[in-house]
Amino acid sequence: MQLFSRLFLTLVILCACSILYILICPYFCLSLCWLGCRHPEEQEGVLPAGPGAAQFEGYISVPDGKPLARVPCRQCAVVSSSGQMLGSRSGKEIDEKECVLRMNQAPTQGYEEDVGGRSTIRVVSHTSIPLLLRNQSYFFKQSRDTIYVIWGPTRLMSREKVGLVYRTLLKVKEMYPSLHLYTLTDQMMVHCDELFLLETGKNRMKSGSFLSTGWFTMVLAMELCEQIFVFGMVSENYCRDRIQPTVPYHYFEKGELDECKMYLTHERAPHGGHRFITEKAVFSRWAKKRNIVFTHPSWPDG
Repeated sequence: MQLFSRLFLTLVILCACSILYILICPYFCLSLCWLGCRHPEEQEGVLPAGPGAAQFEGYISVPDGKPLARVPCRQCAVVSSSGQMLGSRSGKEIDEKECVLRMNQAPTQGYEEDVGGRSTIRVVSHTSIPLLLRNQSYFFKQSRDTIYVIWGPTRLMSREKVGLVYRTLLKVKEMYPSLHLYTLTDQMMVHCDELFLLETGKNRMKSGSFLSTGWFTMVLAMELCEQIFVFGMVSENYCRDRIQPTVPYHYFEKGELDECKMYLTHERAPHGGHRFITEKAVFSRWAKKRNIVFTHPSWPDG
């Protein structure tokens, strides 16, 4: 009899606690119901993962170091910053893709007809951070839904030693708490170097070269996307054809630098250059193994 009395008393207490929880939680975000009270958009730096979300361990948030979590994309547009985009009228086609990946400080405002207006992910070199900071309102205040993925050398990006660039990112995050800001892990940086060695037979550091933002963007796209549409990227042989029209290196910097001259100069530089043409040869091989389509201009075999 005593056992039944104790069970009944326990049930009464549990019911009372449940009713109290339901009544109090909507009005007071106490520690026990804090997560339930907060709306998803109020959780700083947290992306709504949703059903089917995957974790991308090579990309961690600033400052808490949580891996990037989001639902993989069926179709992605990787938008080059090249002058090839001018007059392409690809904007509508780009914006129709589920996810849109852009690079560095390439703007959309004023170029929507050619490059579209949506930005799901923006992959940014550490050297381009000052350029984004010059237009904070455009990049950080208005682009609330964009994920920023920053890459750079360990000495500048170190979290433990608080490298110079990482220190800047901490300040940016303080100014814009809802900004989705990520960096590559040391392991992912090493992986990208090893991938370059595997694909080219060349040690990136010994060859005196730097990987481009395009390289990091394609690596991320292959992890995130089922099908990739690359807009405005020329093939490895494009600049060897002398009858090709001259286009600016960046579509938003008309008349500044010629694209092919820039590619060839970097490819031949003994130290400190990007191997743009070598990377494009690798992308061409990847396209034969993965669902990658190059357009505006189209590649012969891609």
